[in-house]
Amino acid sequence: MKYVDEYRDPLGGQRLLAEIRRCPPAGGLRIMEICGGHTHAIYRSGLDQLLPEGIRFLHGPGCPVCVTPAVRIDQAIALAHRPGCLVATYGDMLRVPGSVESLRTAQARGAKVQIVYSSLDAVEIARSRPELEVVFLAVGFETTAPANAAAILHAQEGGLPNFSVLGSHVLVPPVLRHLLLSPGTEIDAFIGPGHVATVVGSEDYAFLPEEFGKPVVISGFEPHDLLLAVLMLLRQRAEGRCAVEVEYRRAVQPKGSERALAVMGEVFEVQDQEWRGIGVIPRSGLGIRRRFAAFDALARYRGELPEAAEDAGEYVCGAVLQGHRTPLECPAFGIGCIPEHPYGPGMVSQEGACAALYRYRQPGPGQGVAQ
Repeated sequence: MKYVDEYRDPLGGQRLLAEIRRCPPAGGLRIMEICGGHTHAIYRSGLDQLLPEGIRFLHGPGCPVCVTPAVRIDQAIALAHRPGCLVATYGDMLRVPGSVESLRTAQARGAKVQIVYSSLDAVEIARSRPELEVVFLAVGFETTAPANAAAILHAQEGGLPNFSVLGSHVLVPPVLRHLLLSPGTEIDAFIGPGHVATVVGSEDYAFLPEEFGKPVVISGFEPHDLLLAVLMLLRQRAEGRCAVEVEYRRAVQPKGSERALAVMGEVFEVQDQEWRGIGVIPRSGLGIRRRFAAFDALARYRGELPEAAEDAGEYVCGAVLQGHRTPLECPAFGIGCIPEHPYGPGMVSQEGACAALYRYRQPGPGQGVAQ
């Protein structure tokens, strides 16, 4: 299959690994992959075990499910229990723990929750069920924001007053700036998020080399993509360069998608945003513009929703999201916290570092905690 099989060929992978081994980084190289899809691909392919000693992957806050704050889950649960209201969302979101319970456990107690595969599915439910107030729980990075913005525009054009969005949209560049300014952060280079960059382009990441001296390679999601991204970072270091480079050139343009950015900008505006396990980061999220307030669940149901929540029993989730700790350093990993019964958000989505590690390298008895 074009653009897939050629990026999975074992012989090609061996050649890339051989080139990587010929470029050993002096003092090591700590690479943070920003996207949860990259984390999943690294564990699925075992790339972290194949790279030479000294090259280490750090898992960043790139799983949108994982960084959705507990209060947003609590608000969705409150709406799902509201008479005449139905909450539509993606399947992963049902298992994310709120401060007390998840949408799945709330559903078992009678809350009205429905899984959808796109935001437009939620719009269609609102169109076909005018007796219901349909609230779409929308999460994600810049990748999903244009589609969710389009859903609001469709609802407006279709005259659907019974549709609204409970949003938790986050932006990648501000959280990277936050990490690099935080004490204890030790990142040498970044593998940039391929899907996000198809929307916003590669130029959004120029501040990393320019302000912080950190090279970036925006990568695709196949094994060869990631190996080539590592090799490109090693070559930058060997040549004394520090820049944004694009490995994923089959999908990413410097300025991204003009149409997607226009739709996103029409409906959303930048705002401060809470990140689960990290806290509030200034201007790191997207809120619905005031002129679309009729489709903003936070505005529509103001006064009925909880405004704060505590992340109870989350162990080292925040440290894992920021690359300070590994899942194996959590006392609950693979023991009490498993995908079927997640204690924290990192074990919910397949893009979470904990869930990916558990799935592809399930620990045996006594291996849940690093010694």
